[in-house]
Amino acid sequence: VADNPAGPFKDLLGKPLIGEIVNGAQPIDQYVFKDKDGTHYMYYGGWRHCNVVKLADDFRSIVPFPDGEMYKEVTPENYVEGPFMFIREGKYYFMWSEGGWTGPDYKVAYAIADSPFGPFVRKDVILQQDDKVARGAGHHSVVHNPRSGKYYIIYHRRPIDSNKRDNRVTCIEELHFDAEGNILPVVMTHEGVRKDRL
Repeated sequence: VADNPAGPFKDLLGKPLIGEIVNGAQPIDQYVFKDKDGTHYMYYGGWRHCNVVKLADDFRSIVPFPDGEMYKEVTPENYVEGPFMFIREGKYYFMWSEGGWTGPDYKVAYAIADSPFGPFVRKDVILQQDDKVARGAGHHSVVHNPRSGKYYIIYHRRPIDSNKRDNRVTCIEELHFDAEGNILPVVMTHEGVRKDRL
């Protein structure tokens, strides 16, 4: 935690919040999501499994859901890692990465649901490699600018001319939707986006 987005950060617990494998989910790639009612959930998981847990108000522990469960598995089809959630026009958009992060098949897919617990039925891939721009595009976040109404996807990718496993760069593109609320395929560029005041 920190008092400033730029840090310095300190470990709140001194130990992992989740340090065991539950429902087959490797405890990595956590994303904290604030629901419309103010409840904070944490989505996490690698090894093709994704769980959601409810966070205590002080973020120091997880607390049971109303049904008594501590962990709910919400794994959609083809999920590998990197879960992300946002709300748009009352719908829950759940996104994740598929494929292998070291290879050209790494990509981002999504689902839309009426609940933060799904069911999350895979709709489509919206970000994948472009042989003219980059490979291994995935593991992303989404930012919404309420001032302009625009959405942006921030992700990492591997330059075309590099085969090094860890040679990845962080990129940003605008995220677009059709009239039905579906996410349109992301067009990777070398330019990124223009400044957009928050």
